Amino acid sequence: MRILIRNATVVLPDQCIRTNVLVQDARIADIDPAAQTAADQVVDATGLHLLPGLIDDQVHFRDPGLTHKEDLRHATRACAKGGVTTFLDMPNTRPTTTTCNRLHEKLDLASKTSLVNYGFYIGATPENIDQLIKAHRTPGIKIFIGSSTGDLLVDDQQALERIFAETKLPITAHCEDEATVQANARRFAGTNDVADHSRIRDHEAAIIATRRATDLAIRHQHRFHLLHISTGAEAQWIADHHKLITGEVCPHHLLLSLNDYPRLGTLAQMNPSLKTSEDNLQLWQALLDGKVQVVATDHAPHTFEEKQAPYPKSPSGVPAVENSLALMLDQVNAGRCTIEQVVHWMCDAPARVWDIVNKGRIAVGYDADLVLVDMNLQTEVRDEQQETKCRWSPWNGTTLTGWPVRTWVLGHEVYRTGQFDQSRYGQEAQFDHGRGGYWATE
Repeated sequence: MRILIRNATVVLPDQCIRTNVLVQDARIADIDPAAQTAADQVVDATGLHLLPGLIDDQVHFRDPGLTHKEDLRHATRACAKGGVTTFLDMPNTRPTTTTCNRLHEKLDLASKTSLVNYGFYIGATPENIDQLIKAHRTPGIKIFIGSSTGDLLVDDQQALERIFAETKLPITAHCEDEATVQANARRFAGTNDVADHSRIRDHEAAIIATRRATDLAIRHQHRFHLLHISTGAEAQWIADHHKLITGEVCPHHLLLSLNDYPRLGTLAQMNPSLKTSEDNLQLWQALLDGKVQVVATDHAPHTFEEKQAPYPKSPSGVPAVENSLALMLDQVNAGRCTIEQVVHWMCDAPARVWDIVNKGRIAVGYDADLVLVDMNLQTEVRDEQQETKCRWSPWNGTTLTGWPVRTWVLGHEVYRTGQFDQSRYGQEAQFDHGRGGYWATE
């Protein structure tokens, strides 16, 4: 199958130009071919931008075991609609993904249900070092240094030392200091004010755990990626990366703050918690300065009914995967960043951090994971129109300018303006960890 996408403004790794792109089967065959090039399908992309498909390296798709909140069928429809063509899913499902067998079971499940490309982390526990050592077919090891569910909390220093010293896969972590969180929780015992969530999971909890994790990475010379940075202090701390450390920020920590609790209530409850508007500004500056490399969602859905429980019975987490690109394109239209920067943060950088083969760029030989966006399209986010199974968004009622309109996965169109091809063209992402990560390819 040959597809000619004609007259698009194409966002390349080093420039943004109006040109044509030829897709041959699952790969990008040519950039700037003649307009008369023979093709089975011609797509007129006049007035539109062609981007690489997004790679969301932090999602919680809840499958298996928590599928009343989300499942792979709904979540990957949300991905396709939002321009996300590859996702990397976290291990806190039921059962947790803490053995190679469970990892392979999730890969098998995705092969039967996913509309887009997929990968799954293996989760660390204090006792599963043997599984972490022999694991493959995974982007890396996920550690919860701070509160989690089940057996995934790793707070013991000796266990952390072993994981960083004895494993080879890249490590990523949720960093909130457990002792600080628990001490703060005792101080605010009996509270029903969701704003106290940010006082319990405060700046100190985040920075203590971040310093602890980066110290382990540097001493053991182990690649480390810091998830969902919520404070300006963390962004500054990882700037001296020693060619080992990368970090990411989520749209909710860029665009929401403590000031949104009165409006959103428990819908704004997340871990790490919302911080100040000053932190928002510092995180934006860290992105623009290259101190933080990746934008990902931490898509963590719960049912609307669950979220309506009074604090602290309400669970933490927000859905975002189908709106993340539009949220960032809206910021492009507002003049806060460029579309080339968005593509770097959401496509190229995560591919490099996790050594994903042939993804993250529009380049000859790369996989034809592509998204066509209309930078002028204005659409209001509406709960009832969400593809995610939980069917709500903290951005409900917000009008955003700049939206995906067509998405291809490995050369197959999976989404076009509200319509889906559910033939499941997504494939298991391939990781070449011999590449050495983000800094090796800088």
